[in-house]
Amino acid sequence: MIYDCVIIGGGIAGLQAAIQLGRYHHQVLVIDSNNGRSNLCNAYHNILGYPDGVSGQVLRNIGVEQAKALEVEFIHATATYIEKGKGDSEFSVMVKESDQIYRGRRLLFATGVMDTIPPFPEIYPCLGISIYVCPDCDGYEVSDKQTIVFGSGNVGAKMALSLTYWTDKLIYINHSKVSVDKEIVQQLKEHHIKFYEASIDRVLVDNTNFHGVLLENGQTIYGERGFLAFGNNEVRSQLANQLGVQLHQNRHILVNARTKMTNIEYVWAAGDIVAHSEQVTIAMGEGSQAAIWIHKSLMPNEKSN
Repeated sequence: MIYDCVIIGGGIAGLQAAIQLGRYHHQVLVIDSNNGRSNLCNAYHNILGYPDGVSGQVLRNIGVEQAKALEVEFIHATATYIEKGKGDSEFSVMVKESDQIYRGRRLLFATGVMDTIPPFPEIYPCLGISIYVCPDCDGYEVSDKQTIVFGSGNVGAKMALSLTYWTDKLIYINHSKVSVDKEIVQQLKEHHIKFYEASIDRVLVDNTNFHGVLLENGQTIYGERGFLAFGNNEVRSQLANQLGVQLHQNRHILVNARTKMTNIEYVWAAGDIVAHSEQVTIAMGEGSQAAIWIHKSLMPNEKSN
């Protein structure tokens, strides 16, 4: 079977594209590893219609059911290899779990980004509720609250400085002990941000509520909110690069601003994997926009069949 479109990634962008394409009655396959950023966030607070927040998993669950009702197919697998047919618009996608190959006339990358999260299991129930990774999404949530930024070197220090827009009650813990530039240390002092260069032994939480950290030296640092800033996030563009898709210097995918198509004909990208602000609402919009242009590109083929 040849699908009209194979979507790699079943996060917010991939699901929105699948729903739009399903409404065009296209045959769509979503290949999803179920291991993305939207699996982890327990509450997005900046989405229209959800003033009290909504979890990524709830959005995903609703999206999958909505897409399935439109006869979109899903497989839980990890795409490992992609090949474009010679002289035509057919793509072959191999998955890791079975080495099975799925074929599509169009291809959409919605593979996203994964944040660097330190190995403290206590963090995960708090993500999006009392511990955050994105100031544009959740800076508001730390307004006037005692906030601990734990991270790595300049990346964490700059996060602490950016949060001064919302609160002046800030602590930066350089967990990785990577050196911080002298001028940035001076800026921390000027903003009265307490600076600790020490590894964290344990993150203190009560269910979903963050309370602080215990340092390796036994000192307890208390806080009401936490922010992670370790840098080196995983940008999942390896497969796209394998196909010759043009990447930005930060490894995000470059697309046509209007159509969301990449430099490779019949290959699109949407969501956090694209070079822009990484927001759920942008991912939704890009998923829809990419789907619209995928549909337009399929119209001549539909007429000929």
